[in-house]
Amino acid sequence: MKTTTQIHLDLPGPSRSRDPPTDEAIAEFQTQVLSFYKRHGRHDMLWRHTDDPYRILVSEIMLQQTQVERVTVKYPAFIQSFPDAVALASAPQSAVIAAWQGMGYNRRAIALKKCAEKMVNEYGGTLPRDPEVLAAFPGIGPATASSICAFAFNLPVVFIETNIRRVFIHFFFPGTEAVTDKEILPLVERALDRENPHVWYWALMDLGTDLKKRVPNPNRKSTGYTKQAPFEGSDRRIRGMILKFLIGKSPVRENAILDHVREEPARVNRLLLALEKEGFIRKSRAGYRLAD
Repeated sequence: MKTTTQIHLDLPGPSRSRDPPTDEAIAEFQTQVLSFYKRHGRHDMLWRHTDDPYRILVSEIMLQQTQVERVTVKYPAFIQSFPDAVALASAPQSAVIAAWQGMGYNRRAIALKKCAEKMVNEYGGTLPRDPEVLAAFPGIGPATASSICAFAFNLPVVFIETNIRRVFIHFFFPGTEAVTDKEILPLVERALDRENPHVWYWALMDLGTDLKKRVPNPNRKSTGYTKQAPFEGSDRRIRGMILKFLIGKSPVRENAILDHVREEPARVNRLLLALEKEGFIRKSRAGYRLAD
């Protein structure tokens, strides 16, 4: 996607008193967002060329905390290994963790496998069309449940995620601080294209991604904004190193893990205990291995 656009980025929004925008302003906003998408939308993503709910579920879980560029690389291989819910549900957990490497936040891999198991065991291998039901699935909250329903079933649901939030704050809250999602949601509902919600949300997300590159991040005005902790030196990085080291190996002694990770033994021991408690790894007399 091109990083320079002709879209007008100063669409009149509410005044500083936060009066609701007019219907004309909403209509102009819709026109400009869809115009942007027509010219600059990311049409090359595989998950935008399927209506298979399972495959859209996979993409949405992957995209929760990972950049699109990385998901674009990992998604095809994951789908090739686990083409449907039955394949993923029946796969050893260790194989799923191995396939997930490079994505980060490995808890999502286990949650995704549990979602597949729930689909197979409770819903005949299908995915429910109800966002309230989906929100109770492992690793899926209300926003992800709604996005799955929009993209898999073209349902006119209303939700906010980071790129959508960025677009609405930028356009409708200029010069305003401490914007709440409660203020944004009515605007999302008013602007929603109810005939083609999946295309509308794609357009919003692509524009939000583009805005991130070209303007100071509007999401900093959100009351829910938190800056992500650095990855380097974090527990998350060490956990990932441990899991990656154990892939495809017989039980590994603790000393070998310490030699590989090269961090304080007390810290590594704490993380090993946490990974075991969370079901990622198993400990035996022979050492540690990935849980099946």
